[in-house]
Amino acid sequence: MAVIGAGWAGCAAAIELAQAGYKVTLLEAARTLGGRARRVDTDRAHLDNGQHILLGAYSETLRLMKLAGVERDQALLTLPLQMRYPPGTGGMDFAAPALPLPAPLHLAAALFKAQGLTPQDKLSLARFSTSARWMGWQLNTDCSVSELLERFDQTPRLTKLMWRPLCLAALNTPPERASAQIFLNVLRDSLGARRRASDMLLPRTDLSKLLPEAAAAFIGARGGTVRSGAKVQGIHSIEGRLWQLDISGAAVGGTWSTYFGGVVLATGAAQAAALLHDIPEHDTTALCGQLTAFEPEAITTVYLQYDAATRLDRPFYALLDEPYNHHYGQFVFDRGQLDASQAGLLAVVISASGPAAAQPQELLAEAVAVQLAVDFQRPELGRPDWFKVITEKRATYACAPGLRRPGNDSGLPGLVLAGDYTATANPAQTYPATLEAAVRSGVAAAALLKRSTVQ
Repeated sequence: MAVIGAGWAGCAAAIELAQAGYKVTLLEAARTLGGRARRVDTDRAHLDNGQHILLGAYSETLRLMKLAGVERDQALLTLPLQMRYPPGTGGMDFAAPALPLPAPLHLAAALFKAQGLTPQDKLSLARFSTSARWMGWQLNTDCSVSELLERFDQTPRLTKLMWRPLCLAALNTPPERASAQIFLNVLRDSLGARRRASDMLLPRTDLSKLLPEAAAAFIGARGGTVRSGAKVQGIHSIEGRLWQLDISGAAVGGTWSTYFGGVVLATGAAQAAALLHDIPEHDTTALCGQLTAFEPEAITTVYLQYDAATRLDRPFYALLDEPYNHHYGQFVFDRGQLDASQAGLLAVVISASGPAAAQPQELLAEAVAVQLAVDFQRPELGRPDWFKVITEKRATYACAPGLRRPGNDSGLPGLVLAGDYTATANPAQTYPATLEAAVRSGVAAAALLKRSTVQ
């Protein structure tokens, strides 16, 4: 079996196939495993191409991490669901209790203790949660998140401090353009779930180590092969029984062709469309049109390095982003509280970052540093020792209302799709472009391939 692409979807599919006894060949064009959630080796430090938060509800991701030998407590810092702003910024302090209360009691307790929200704000949030539960977290017709919030009479302050940052973090799409149904799916598994499912899990290690490199070791231990720097240039169907892959790169010594009984195509949607379009034996026009219709959304992470003694009071904070005031940061993470080797390193995340990323990196980093200095009332934060701006231009796709997403079945025998862009069989389980969506897709692709091929 071949898996093309060693992002999180490809790694998940490869683990599942290897666990089932198949000899897996995992092919990755880049040198580093992880796809759009990976380690980046810079001239300053080993960084990630984006700061991620996992949820306790990411059951498939956590299951495969455990299967691949990743120790959860060592790899992830577990925090209760929270939205906490720096004191004195006009934000709020909302955090679920540490006690394992059943839903919705954990939300009620968090609301009771929350600071920075008016009684009207709290009533608005409680009414939203109650109504969403009564609706089963389902809409008859999808709409934008902004329309949903208006329909539920959410206050402007609650929208600004809670719903907008949650929508940006979860869907990487502004509320006015984001799918309300997909947003509700995420809320069901966070605000609407038991406390442990709503836990926020912060990676203590780099993203490539978190699952992809463990997946590579798992595959190798079961007789499989992992090749980085190996780009698949073409796919050909051989008599409807085999797939020929044309591969190039230093990892294979130039150009190489080989044959497989089944293929998981786990690249990004645009790359998948390019490979499918060039299969001469099949008409893939309709599928390729669907794959190229996704609108990309960027995520920018601004890394700011200070003296190693520099530390925030908490591992992360929400920030009030006001682009018109040059305040672009939406969340800041104290990497030193996650990994001691990164003491003094702060990571500031800007989701749906197209306009911000269009600025010169020096100006953006300076604006973010000034934002931190003002918000935390700490002038030294305005003078980092060095900075690094990393923008993943195609971090996700715009998660628009009613977006049509292909399934795992490509329609071609022995070839399946895997990626965070695929749809699930159960619409209620459909997630935006998150790590869990990618992993679930990889697991589903492997299951489909196992059913359609003979070991």
